[in-house]
Amino acid sequence: MTDMGQTDATNGSGSPTTTRRALLAASAAAATAVPLGAGGAATAAAAAGRPGSAPAGPGRRIRPQQPDPQLRALLSQLDRRRIEAGVRRLAGFGTRHTLSSQDDPVRGIGAARDWIYATMRRYAAASGGRMSVELQTYVQQPAPRIPVATPITNVVATLRGAVSPERIYVVTGHYDSRASDVMDATSDAPGANDDASGVAVVMELARVLATRRLNATVVFAAVAGEEQGLYGSTYLAQQYRAAGADIQGMFSNDIVGSSTADDGTRDPYAVRLFAEGVPTAETAEQARVRQAVGGENDSVSRQLARFVDDVASNEATGMRVRVIYRRDRYLRGSDHIPFLQQGYPAARFTEPNEDFAHQHQDVRVEDGKQYGDLVEFCDFGYITRVARVNLATLYSLAQGPGTPRGATVVTTALTNDTTLRWQRGTEPDLAGYEVVWRETTAPEWTHVIDVGDVTTATIDLSKDNVFFGVRAVDRAGHRSPVAFPQPGS
Repeated sequence: MTDMGQTDATNGSGSPTTTRRALLAASAAAATAVPLGAGGAATAAAAAGRPGSAPAGPGRRIRPQQPDPQLRALLSQLDRRRIEAGVRRLAGFGTRHTLSSQDDPVRGIGAARDWIYATMRRYAAASGGRMSVELQTYVQQPAPRIPVATPITNVVATLRGAVSPERIYVVTGHYDSRASDVMDATSDAPGANDDASGVAVVMELARVLATRRLNATVVFAAVAGEEQGLYGSTYLAQQYRAAGADIQGMFSNDIVGSSTADDGTRDPYAVRLFAEGVPTAETAEQARVRQAVGGENDSVSRQLARFVDDVASNEATGMRVRVIYRRDRYLRGSDHIPFLQQGYPAARFTEPNEDFAHQHQDVRVEDGKQYGDLVEFCDFGYITRVARVNLATLYSLAQGPGTPRGATVVTTALTNDTTLRWQRGTEPDLAGYEVVWRETTAPEWTHVIDVGDVTTATIDLSKDNVFFGVRAVDRAGHRSPVAFPQPGS
């Protein structure tokens, strides 16, 4: 075997952390594939796009992150009965249309708002002061689907992190609803699936996590105005951007109430996660760089989606995360889009199939068929499993290290190996870093190389031929989402 030399990655004493020969030997030792857990990339070979084989090279085959005992205990605390009660309570307000009554105590969006706020405040009371709840209100002036000036109110519960509070993860559901006519503010619009299901997930997550000490900050938001044009989430995202908030991940739960399609077929153990490739907020200069080096499949949102698959497709959640390479459903959108517009990593959870007779429909019976977004068409076991996926994701993000910053492929000289640089994180329990790589035709990362607590590593692979990423690891084994490096020095 040709001597490949050493990496220039060193430990704190200045000695090399490993040699390329050692990395290649480790790769050879790992040549017998270990079956991966449910979900994730089914095998490294399949992820590489070549069934029965995996690309040769340094490092070991990547494996999904397994839930730790603390996460497993948290998952067991999610209560299906509470989720069902939440959906039924929200549907019971008759309509939650954005233009419906703001002050009727029993019917309309104002009654729903007040119930969500009061419930979240009860959860916050058990947090030891870590969680705060606010009504975030602004007046939307006349605009598409908003004929008169209308208050839009988000209910925002913030669970402040104990170690890295400036690092933020956001999860939302929208509590407004609609009938067949998007401007009909008076007819019944129970919105059980769209989107009482998502709000019930967010509220149950807030209840379970309120009593936990998380390293990073997690925000649980019930937003309004989605059906009229994403108004509440747009305001929320803009406020975060104006404040310079470091949001490293955002998820919209929108229509997560059933696994049954319009033809009656079911897929009860899968949830779709929509994640864009080319960033919505990409600048002309960023587009120029992407066109030169690739990365159409490596936006921050795609890396976030891969992370979700990595930590939440397993037997502990009982679910498979099906990542969809698209910003949202065809020509449609949800509350993650305003966050994408502000440059934040964001993705949208939704059920595997949709039944359009029970979505955006007047409640009625026509030709013997029941129409309307009614509670009776929700699957509460399914919603609970979606909540598990969310919880596994948020816990793993908040307890793990942040996504590495400043990840760079060094391009100051033409070489057939690849030198990567990044900035060291500030987390007190940071253990080090891993370089991941895959063939350019592979949808998922296939190999990982442990490079230690360093900020530079040289890998014996050409940047022309494969894609690289960098992720952080803490002492408990939690890993961050991958940072996709950009060309630099």
